[in-house]
Amino acid sequence: MRRDTFLKSLAALAAAGALPLSAHAASAVKMMLPANPGGGWDSTGRALGKALLESGAASSVTYDNKGGAAGAIGLAQFVNSSKGDPNALMVMGAVMLGGIITGKPPVSLSQATPIARLTSEYNVFVLPANSPYKSMAEVIAQLKKDPGSVKWGGGSRGSTEHIAAAMIAREVGVDPARINYVAFRGGGEAIAAILGGNVTIGGGGYSEMAEYIATKKMTPIAVTSGQRLKNSTVPTLKEQGINVEIGNWRGVYAAPGITAEQRKALTEMVAKAVKSKSWAESLEKNDWTPAWMAGDEFANFVDNEFASLRATMVKAGMV
Repeated sequence: MRRDTFLKSLAALAAAGALPLSAHAASAVKMMLPANPGGGWDSTGRALGKALLESGAASSVTYDNKGGAAGAIGLAQFVNSSKGDPNALMVMGAVMLGGIITGKPPVSLSQATPIARLTSEYNVFVLPANSPYKSMAEVIAQLKKDPGSVKWGGGSRGSTEHIAAAMIAREVGVDPARINYVAFRGGGEAIAAILGGNVTIGGGGYSEMAEYIATKKMTPIAVTSGQRLKNSTVPTLKEQGINVEIGNWRGVYAAPGITAEQRKALTEMVAKAVKSKSWAESLEKNDWTPAWMAGDEFANFVDNEFASLRATMVKAGMV
């Protein structure tokens, strides 16, 4: 076979997704980050992009931040503009499921293609450095006295910190419908509000708050895990007599309408990235727990999480 004919045949096979990952040139990945800069999805997506590059799984990575509505705005753009694109990825997680349950957007996560769960972590509740309160007990006392006076700050409606706030209210005998929850478009905006003292209490992923806790710009008062986090002295809600435990996780989806082979290639690409030194460094730096799960197992996990979160939110009076 002539060399030019062979190359044309190879290109045709690649375009059809019929070649194994090893036969593909490294891809130019387009990463949808369905939140504003500075939050957990943003940092996860950029850490994954760096790992894709450093592992050689991708030749380039471009990012598109599209925040709002617990990721539903970014999801809608991803579903509508990336159909059939074998190089498109979107960061998502538990927060997106909660947002879909509360917001009922016109697009569904089931329209996109599940690839893998990447990390898990728990949330922390913090007070601004200049807060008149010193503990969760003091915040709860004020919440019982005047629910509207306690301004909770965090991610979009349906985020894990929003669900946790509603669960806390219910556990201490306050109607969850009366909590004053201020939803921000991303972790960066929520952090700015906490640092500025514009909310009474803030919630978010521990990794997002860690540097501000370390520099005493925020005071941590509770974590949402069942046990204290490794190397942390922050008490759990359960330790403080509040029977609430809720975790967060993040993963990636691919575009709608890709082939089984293209899905397999993307899964292998992401798997290669999370085995890299770069990704290991990001896990360590951000105190993320690796939680790899892929394929149908991940798809089934997401379905089960939808059902579990809905049940929790119904119990907490959120839906």
